[in-house]
Amino acid sequence: MNEVQKNSQNNQDVSPSISRIPAFDDNYIWFIHGLTEKQAEQQIIIVDPGDAEPVLKAIETHKYLPQAIFITHHHGDHTGGISKLVKQYKIPVYGPQNEQIPHLTHALSEKQTVSIDSMGLSFEVLDVPGHTIGHIAYSGHRALFIGDTLFAGGCGRIFEGTAEQMHQSLSKLLTLAADTLIYCAHEYTQDNLAFANRVEPENTILAQRIQDTLKMRAINKATVPSTLELEMKTNPFLRFDTDSVRTAAETFAQQALNTPADVFRVTRHWKDTLD
Repeated sequence: MNEVQKNSQNNQDVSPSISRIPAFDDNYIWFIHGLTEKQAEQQIIIVDPGDAEPVLKAIETHKYLPQAIFITHHHGDHTGGISKLVKQYKIPVYGPQNEQIPHLTHALSEKQTVSIDSMGLSFEVLDVPGHTIGHIAYSGHRALFIGDTLFAGGCGRIFEGTAEQMHQSLSKLLTLAADTLIYCAHEYTQDNLAFANRVEPENTILAQRIQDTLKMRAINKATVPSTLELEMKTNPFLRFDTDSVRTAAETFAQQALNTPADVFRVTRHWKDTLD
């Protein structure tokens, strides 16, 4: 039974297996597997299927049993595969209530919880607008499926929302457990860290992460997921309350910045000027 409810009753300390399906040039589609204790490893939730073909191929190859689709926002590289998948599998589609999502069956907003009992899984919904106006994330089992709000080493462009909304969304993520794994939807890490190094060239943890990332990408290894703890130490878009990021943003803006929200706004604009 699939349910949307107010509070999760599932064991959040148990982590599911998660598979990564590459799509397009740099997208990742995620499969969340059911818990072993439920004997549900073959059951999957499909997260942000922008392209149906690699999803269908993986399902056929591994004999997976799709149970649901989770959508974070309306952009086509996250929703383009929905129609084929629901035609093939007749599964529910969960997504943001404030966006137009194809074949949406469960419209979600903050403080709701999606529970799929047969899989032993439960995810809390977070409203994280900024990249799009109705963007949501799914948080549970020490995993965060964040779409395009937060990237490894960066954050999404602000297309529909405001810098203040994006700052509030990212601030919300800082309340999660430090060991939360961040499952974003793109392999942008190397470019993001190059910008992070402009902002904090003296950050030694960042320097090590850049070296690690270069080695991983040299052998075409994914850099996602990352941990929230690593993002908090190296991602300038989560470090808007640190002196080093504020000083760098003030230097770029050539003016004093009085609030963390101002620091974020300027830092995001700074990266926009380089993209």
